[in-house]
Amino acid sequence: MTVGDRIPDVLGTDQNGNEIKSGDYRGRKLVLYSYPRANTSGCTAEACSLQAHKSELEAAGYAVVGVSKDKQAAQKKFADAHGLDFPLIADTETTLQQALGCWGEKVACGRRTIGTLRTTYLVNEDGVIEKIFTPKEIKTKIHAEQILDYINGK
Repeated sequence: MTVGDRIPDVLGTDQNGNEIKSGDYRGRKLVLYSYPRANTSGCTAEACSLQAHKSELEAAGYAVVGVSKDKQAAQKKFADAHGLDFPLIADTETTLQQALGCWGEKVACGRRTIGTLRTTYLVNEDGVIEKIFTPKEIKTKIHAEQILDYINGK
């Protein structure tokens, strides 16, 4: 997907077993971010950054939703361990990630693998992507600040 595309209607099932749809966020903006694996250092730093700045994101009109290939139980454990109070979609079949374009070839430790490409989509009130942060742009420890800087035009 690219800027200007509408995100899929059905996003998936979160850590609490709730079906999450893009229509749930109509009239609100959305930070939809993909991460490779729950409870790893980079993914934890990114999630905690978003949680720490969640009130600022909400004040700017944004809800936060994460997605990874992890199973629902792993997403729940991750959320509970780090006090994450936003949906984490268990995209075990990579359906959403493939639709978004954040599932593909990457190089890790000199090896080529297929997996989740850390990507963040800022979605407007109508479900249309307005900004994409690519893997090379994202700094996990300060990612929420990067998003807020973009939103505030810095």
